Amino acid sequence: VQLQASGGGLVQAGGSLRLPCAASGSIFSIAAMGWYRQAPGKERELVATITSGSSTNYADSVKGRFTISRDNAKNTMYLQMNSLKPEDTAVYYCNARSYSWVLYWGKGTQVTVSS
Repeated sequence: VQLQASGGGLVQAGGSLRLPCAASGSIFSIAAMGWYRQAPGKERELVATITSGSSTNYADSVKGRFTISRDNAKNTMYLQMNSLKPEDTAVYYCNARSYSWVLYWGKGTQVTVSS
């Protein structure tokens, strides 16, 4: 499985961004996908996940502001980020987990929120 994240950029606080993550390869093996982020000097943390059955899970810090979704026809997962805060500044990574618990990571995309 190969993952390609994009859509990052610079946005003012209160603004919005949408991050797509395109998947290719053995798509049929994917059980769940997710977004993680890593801010400078901090550990990588979970942002949101979505299963093949479209069950979702969010970090408390983004609940009500971020929405994860997937378009199976396009093999693409999205993270819609609204009401962005400076503390959302980080490199965002998309992730996929296979049914056999193999993890795949895409290259990150930088999100910078200015105050």
